[in-house]
Amino acid sequence: MTNDWRSQRRAMRKDLERRGIRDQRVLDAMERVPRELFVPPAEQDLAYSDQALPIDCGQTISQPYMVALMTECLQLTGNERVLEIGTGSGYQTAVLAELAKEVVSIERWPVLSRQAAQRLSSLGYRNVELRVGDGALGAPDRAPFDRILITAAAEQCPPALWEQLAEGGVLVGPFGERDDQWLESRRKIGGKPVVSYHVPCRFVPFVMGKPVPREIVEPPEERTSRESTDNTGPASRSGEQNG
Repeated sequence: MTNDWRSQRRAMRKDLERRGIRDQRVLDAMERVPRELFVPPAEQDLAYSDQALPIDCGQTISQPYMVALMTECLQLTGNERVLEIGTGSGYQTAVLAELAKEVVSIERWPVLSRQAAQRLSSLGYRNVELRVGDGALGAPDRAPFDRILITAAAEQCPPALWEQLAEGGVLVGPFGERDDQWLESRRKIGGKPVVSYHVPCRFVPFVMGKPVPREIVEPPEERTSRESTDNTGPASRSGEQNG
């Protein structure tokens, strides 16, 4: 089956406009980034459907509308340094890289970070720095950040991330308990958050702590086979979202 990806991206753009996405820079970026390259081969026919899709490590790639909405909420102009928590497939990272001056993205799963690095490099992105680590700690050596995007749900914003947000900057992410989450944007004014609530949502939980050891993600006896075949591990189509 031959897919006309360009036509599907145009159709996705029209759907995003219909659903209220107005920022033309965001719409242009969504139309430019080849989403089909960020989903597993078995899911490619659904790449531009408006739903979250499973990727490795039990994670997901967020639906196009949520990616566009979160990006629009950041209010990017092109001069910002952005911190992303939760690289996932790298799709949201690519959209950010289209719109910001610099993107630092942290992922706790080494295999996801490696896969994202390969995709982003193959597409020519040079303004992205990927890290494996505890997202709750942020990247203090690169702070302050003009914008911070969290792609997993936390009940509260990790204090280190708020500290690393520049005065006047915007932090966007899903907050709340598993069944009661809202996408929020928080602008830092006088060190305090000015909060805007956007839409109810459902994201995978924000897991704090050390990154997953590589040997847990990639058993030695399976690593060679996996790297040669690039098979995708099991993941549920739960509707929960992240990068």
